[in-house]
Amino acid sequence: MRFLTLLLALLAACSDPAPRHDEHRQPYHAYHRFERAEDWVARFEDPSRDTWQKPADVIRVLALAPSARVADIGAGTGYFAVRLARAVPDGRVFAVDIEASMVEYVTERAKREGLANIEGVLASPEDPKIPEPVDLIFIVDTYHHLADRIAYFRRLTSTLKPAGRIAIIDFTPESTMGPIEKVAPAKVIGELSEAGYVLMEQPAILPEQYFLIFAVAQPR
Repeated sequence: MRFLTLLLALLAACSDPAPRHDEHRQPYHAYHRFERAEDWVARFEDPSRDTWQKPADVIRVLALAPSARVADIGAGTGYFAVRLARAVPDGRVFAVDIEASMVEYVTERAKREGLANIEGVLASPEDPKIPEPVDLIFIVDTYHHLADRIAYFRRLTSTLKPAGRIAIIDFTPESTMGPIEKVAPAKVIGELSEAGYVLMEQPAILPEQYFLIFAVAQPR
């Protein structure tokens, strides 16, 4: 009887692993929802994120003009949107998200922080609804959420200015962070190529993620 009790206790322990509290380290499905912005603020805006997301370095590499128009797709609570807005004081940042609560949160955050050049945009899963042509489409930790990606990015060609770029940052397959269902950089490059883009740069500045910058391929 004592042996059976110990065996049952061991099986229970093995089937109930300790939870991980960092969202970026938790496994989640590609279609994971983020419906209540207030539930995610502490995680998305955790100062420790800066150590691996390196936002200042990312924005420096992008070398945006002060008047640039930027669409931040999957903006969430505005981690990058507010930083981009400060980098383009004479431009505009469209904080795009499919969750109404996220759009509301980043809109209110922009008001609190005095960033009049941020505009929240409520998108659909198939269409980011970017209101005007932009110089940069910026997609961070979001690519793996997108469905029918080739069709999605084909539609985006019409929202880019002639010299516009798309920057994609997501977790490498080797990273212990991010979703279980990671998308390898080679697959991203292949999908964007099929959608009509060419890889321009691949800055190696992030410890847990790849950073890919694309432009629309010139017609042959």
